[in-house]
Amino acid sequence: MSIYEILKTYWGHTTFRPLQEDIIQSVLKGNDTLALLPTGGGKSICYQVPAMDMEGLCIVVSPLISLMQDQVEQLQKKGIKAVAITSAMNFREVDITFTNAIHHSYKFLYISPERIQTQLFLRKLPALKINLIAVDEAHCISQWGYDFRPAYLSIKKIRELKPEVPMLALTATATQKTADDICNQLELKNPVIFKTSFARKNLHYYIKKDENKLQTLLDFCNKTKGTGIVFVRNRRKTKEISDFLNANTIKSDFYHGGLELPERIKKQSDWINNRKRVMVSTNAFGMGIDKPDVRFVAHLDLPDSLEAWFQEAGRGGRDGNVAYELTLYHQSDILYLREQLEQSFPSIEQIKQTYTAICNYYQIAVGAGEGLSVLFNLDEISAKYKIIPLIIYNAVRFLEKENYLSYTDAFYQPAKLHMTIGKEELYNFQVQNPSLDAFIKALLRNYAGLFEEYKVINEFKIAQAIKADITYVKKTLENLHKLEIIDYIPQTGLPKLIFTQVRVDATFLSISKENYTKLKKKAEERIKAVIDFVSDTSICRSRKILQYFNETSFEDCGTCDVCLNKNKQNKSGIFTQIKEQLLNLLEHKNYDLNELVSLLYRYAKEDVVDCINKLTDDKEISINQNKIVSKR
Repeated sequence: MSIYEILKTYWGHTTFRPLQEDIIQSVLKGNDTLALLPTGGGKSICYQVPAMDMEGLCIVVSPLISLMQDQVEQLQKKGIKAVAITSAMNFREVDITFTNAIHHSYKFLYISPERIQTQLFLRKLPALKINLIAVDEAHCISQWGYDFRPAYLSIKKIRELKPEVPMLALTATATQKTADDICNQLELKNPVIFKTSFARKNLHYYIKKDENKLQTLLDFCNKTKGTGIVFVRNRRKTKEISDFLNANTIKSDFYHGGLELPERIKKQSDWINNRKRVMVSTNAFGMGIDKPDVRFVAHLDLPDSLEAWFQEAGRGGRDGNVAYELTLYHQSDILYLREQLEQSFPSIEQIKQTYTAICNYYQIAVGAGEGLSVLFNLDEISAKYKIIPLIIYNAVRFLEKENYLSYTDAFYQPAKLHMTIGKEELYNFQVQNPSLDAFIKALLRNYAGLFEEYKVINEFKIAQAIKADITYVKKTLENLHKLEIIDYIPQTGLPKLIFTQVRVDATFLSISKENYTKLKKKAEERIKAVIDFVSDTSICRSRKILQYFNETSFEDCGTCDVCLNKNKQNKSGIFTQIKEQLLNLLEHKNYDLNELVSLLYRYAKEDVVDCINKLTDDKEISINQNKIVSKR
């Protein structure tokens, strides 16, 4: 099939979006390529279509587990074989998935950057027949980017082992400095660079300092037709704001990374199919969700970078029709950002103290622990070692930047199951344990392929199948796990920590003061840029955001709050000029409307008429026998 037939067959489109075809052709020619496309520009098509056109497997490096899961689900629905290896999976899961990727005809292997650093990946990589390396959210490789992840630096290891495979780096948010750093860090060879303007002419920005955000949001929802997204900072607020909107007849729902999979899927479906009009969410929502007709996006909290704000705002109006972005803030939001900045950088001594506490909590000895993945219970660690939770969280994020740990945000992970013994051994076990025979048969009947790979299971479904209590099902699964008949991974909503190095004594924990200072300075610059952006009412919002992304060839948008206010002020000045000249004319003679319009030819007719109507309402002039008369 040609790339056009692939696009039509699997995605139902007859034409490519701007630059998509050029990027695809560059990849098919074997070029290393960097694509800077705005949110909603269709980045995934740029690697999915050429990968489908070539023999072999496309490796997609992605930082977000929820995004990987969504992409894999979407591809599988299209009949395309895809699988993901994430930082949340245990060693056995990863090993089996890699083996299947080698021997099965998968077209896409999504992988988190942390997994690239492991010896298991490096051992398996040579056996994978790779046709393309796609690096999504490529700005994460740059220390100058807003979301630097050290694990991204290991991507070049794929290139070392597969030097002939082209690499495609994609991002929606990168300054020129970040784009240059992406090319250098990934060691792209003579990269072909495609960049569209970050200008979104159909997206109208309104930023308002507001003491009553909820009422303003409600008015905005009532005035603006269509579906929308409201972004807030934390999970608790998603439900609170959603409840408020529902109480005021706006059909709404809430979304965050800790929702269970069935609930997450239902909420997404309700919103995508317009059964719910507004989704109130943390930044977990929207990534990889294809809904082009979002008519508005609102921010009730200020993000800590303009890149994050722009990416979230860009989820509106992907169909090219007019959409609106509303950001509401007050002085406390600015103070909060500044406080968060200070709290985001614990002292180096606090970082070392946190590292020791975490390692002790998980009973990891010095020289051990590399590759260990654990559920991260921040509250228990805080209580046991008397460390403030926020200090623990931010210390972990800094340890991640120094590549000692890798942190996975909390999100719902469904229960999984895999048979660890062969069919013959299982049969013998069933004969020897007849009380478990019906239970095991129910597992095999409801979940095909348990011997080959891990399968997502539903304990309630199993309970219904064997007409038993859910507690019995979970206990039985745990017992079979202890007997090493199965590998049972219970569902969880906790975040995970992966120890990317062996534990070192805190005395020798290498925290670069120079790097610490640079990172803090860069974070300060990002916060300052956000505060300056929302506070500055003198420069067009579009002009301001484009300046941030190093674009200089543009005009005022004419549609943002700054431009509209300027137009209003200009109108006021024009009105004053017309009024003065019109009243001077009427002092000497009465005129009809057409005569006045002719005499005031320097001004637009509608402005003259508006002025006459206003003066009539104010009783400064009157109309007598079609003549306009001054009342002075």
